[in-house]
Amino acid sequence: MTPSTLRAAAATLALALGLPAAALTQPETDALVKLVDQRQHSSGDYKALCYMEAKEKDKTDVVYDLVVYRREAEEKLMLLFTRPKSEAGKGYLRLDKNLWLYDPATGRWERRTERERIGGTDTRRGDLDESRLAEEYTAKWEGDEKLGAYTAHKLLLDVRPGVDVAFPRIRLWIDAATGNVLKRQELALSGRLMRTSYYPKWKKVFSESKGADVWFPEEMRFYDEVEKANSTLILIRQVDLRALDANMFTKAWLESKSR
Repeated sequence: MTPSTLRAAAATLALALGLPAAALTQPETDALVKLVDQRQHSSGDYKALCYMEAKEKDKTDVVYDLVVYRREAEEKLMLLFTRPKSEAGKGYLRLDKNLWLYDPATGRWERRTERERIGGTDTRRGDLDESRLAEEYTAKWEGDEKLGAYTAHKLLLDVRPGVDVAFPRIRLWIDAATGNVLKRQELALSGRLMRTSYYPKWKKVFSESKGADVWFPEEMRFYDEVEKANSTLILIRQVDLRALDANMFTKAWLESKSR
C-alpha cells in the first residue's frame, strides 16, 4: 500500500469507530492541494466538448454546447459557444490573466472580472480552466468526514494576497483514497456561502506530453446559494490532448468562428 492509501484506510477506520481522525500536518495538506492540481494538469494543449444545462428562477431552462481550449504552459484559455443559435459564436478569451468576452451580435470585446458568470450561468472561468489551487490559495486541514461511501479530507482555502479569484474562501472535500475533489463550497469575504458544487464523476485520459494521466471532472453540478432556484450542470463529453493550432488564442481567431 502507498502512504496515501494507508492514510485513507486509517481515516476510514477512525470514522467507522467514531474516533477522531489523525490531523493532516501542514506539509501533508499543502501536498494534497498540489496533488489535486497535478492530477488535472496537462503539460500540453487541451480541448473539451461540454454540455451545459442552466436553470434559473422564473425562466425557461437553457441548454448550451461549449468548446473549451487551453494552452496550460502559457495560461491561455478560450471558451466558444456553439449552441443555442442565439449564443453561437460568443466566446471568452483569457490572455495575460485578463478575461475578455466577445459578442458577435455587437462585434465588440468587453473585459470581464473573475466573478463573471459564464454565459449568465452559475459557472465561472475557474470551473473550466486549469486547476491552480496551490498557486492561488493557502490551505489548512479542518477534519475528515464521510460523504456517502467516501472518506474525505475537508480543507479550508484562503486566497493569497494580490490574487484575483471569483471567491476568496473555498471549502473542499477531497476523496482521501484518490485525491479527486468531491464537493466544494465557495464563500464571500463576509463568510456568506455563495455557491456549492459537486463532482460525482471523474475520468482520465493519457497525455503523451505529460507522460501520465490527466484527470477531469466528467460531471459538475453548481448550485447558487443566494438564488436557491438557480443551478447549472456541466458534462464534459470529450477531451482531446492533441496540439492545437499555434496561433489560435487570439481575438481574430475567435471572431472568425462567428462568421
